[in-house]
Amino acid sequence: MAVSSSLSDGATGMSELAKTIMVQGTGSHVGKSVLTAALCRVFARAGYKTAPFKAQNMALNSFATPDGGEIGRSTAVQAEAAGVEPTVDMNPVLLKPETERSSQVVVLGRPDGHADSKGYFGRTGKLWPIVTGALDRLRSEYDVVVIEGAGSPAEINLREREIVNMAVALYARSPVLLIADIDRGGVFASLAGTLLLLEPEEAELIEAFVINKFRGDQAILDPGLVMLEERTGVPTAGVLPYYTDIHIPEEDALYLDTPAGYDAGGAMLDIAIVRLPHIANFDDFDPLRREPSVSLRYVTGPAGLDSADLIVIPGTKTTASDLAWLKESGLGDAIVRFRKDGKAVIGICGGYQMLGERISDPDGHESSEAEARGLGLLPVSTEFSPDKSTEQVRGVVTADRGLLSGAAGMPVNGYEIHMGHTRVAPGQEVIEFSERSRKPAVGFDGCLDEDGLTLGTYMHGLFHNDELRRSMLSHLASRRGIELEADRFANSLDTEFDRLADFVTEHLDMKLLFDIVGLPLSPSPDGKGPGACPEALEA
Repeated sequence: MAVSSSLSDGATGMSELAKTIMVQGTGSHVGKSVLTAALCRVFARAGYKTAPFKAQNMALNSFATPDGGEIGRSTAVQAEAAGVEPTVDMNPVLLKPETERSSQVVVLGRPDGHADSKGYFGRTGKLWPIVTGALDRLRSEYDVVVIEGAGSPAEINLREREIVNMAVALYARSPVLLIADIDRGGVFASLAGTLLLLEPEEAELIEAFVINKFRGDQAILDPGLVMLEERTGVPTAGVLPYYTDIHIPEEDALYLDTPAGYDAGGAMLDIAIVRLPHIANFDDFDPLRREPSVSLRYVTGPAGLDSADLIVIPGTKTTASDLAWLKESGLGDAIVRFRKDGKAVIGICGGYQMLGERISDPDGHESSEAEARGLGLLPVSTEFSPDKSTEQVRGVVTADRGLLSGAAGMPVNGYEIHMGHTRVAPGQEVIEFSERSRKPAVGFDGCLDEDGLTLGTYMHGLFHNDELRRSMLSHLASRRGIELEADRFANSLDTEFDRLADFVTEHLDMKLLFDIVGLPLSPSPDGKGPGACPEALEA
């Protein structure tokens, strides 16, 4: 039986479960993740205990939950927007691409084998009860669940086996917002065409349209909105203008290909991030991008590296494959020359493994290559194993030289998501742990070479530690004989979530949205956010 054909009964005890609203899109990268995060903050500020949910996510950006599970990074960001801790129930199925045709499958936070597209769709029938169970548990614990779809519900070739779009909406009897990106063009056709390709019972769940990334005079757009509603019977909840001044971590690596917003203009420090084919957790570098003294750029070849002050090799899902690409592209030799010229290099997670002398995989856990030579910039070696570390970590910096001069004793926190164990000589470690997955722990992470200019670590979120980031940037500046500007951005995602919620509240019809969900515009306990002034929202 097709997955979606068995959904008409819905969850048991539905009337006792949390209210839901679902964000689906006319395609990928139209704004679903950001709108979901915004609604999570909107409902949370209105006084409702809110959780995000995405049944299935395909992404290389992932995050370690407090209990050591792995979920998509965008879902973790949405949980933070809602003011709750992320759990594996919020993203029960995560697909992490390894090649063009296959992915690692993570189910309820744990690796559950590998699959190509055909093999995966053969598994969705067994995954469906896991998806619905996770959603039911969330709905029993929260007041509101904001559900995010994936891709487009109009991918009719996938309808019989999809477990993330209309299958979920039908199961939860959830009202749906359909969002489209007007910046791509054809927005009216995208919205009306998507509606046309849905089954009648699916189309009935579309309660409102949202148009995203609008530039210009909305008065010119308004007649089209009227005609769209006349033809489809679906109102437009609002039009979101294109913005560049709200900073929420991105899910899709497509935005790395857009140069806008990366060059600070007249910045004192030039940092080059290697744009690996399977780059993961690239939001590690968001704090650097927002530093007024830093110009951040992504590179795919050796041209222009000589002018950089720092090169960073980021995380990757496929270390051996991306290491081979690094060498073939000429970047590997260029990075080695760069370091020999006395410049600084940092490797994070897979990038850390690449900086070592060799990577061994005798049992083929990650690749078919039993062994690969690293760049040889750190005296470490890595061996892959079937075990995967997915933990939140906390500790202090132990090293005090080079990039980490004056940093000894600084508190740091982040998270690890990696396979393999890296052997480090005593005395060259970087961080001493005090906690792993919120439990007392003893151990070390990372390696720093004798000069202190080659640093490797498994810790994602390294640059989100304000004191350490500023210390390393100050060291890079001092090597150039300059001082950093005193001003820096306030690295507060909480502030950005509030700004995002304010933006969405201003441009969308909040009364319509709350009515769609079936909730009153209740005032929040602190008197902030939607509901604090219902009459303003109804205006």
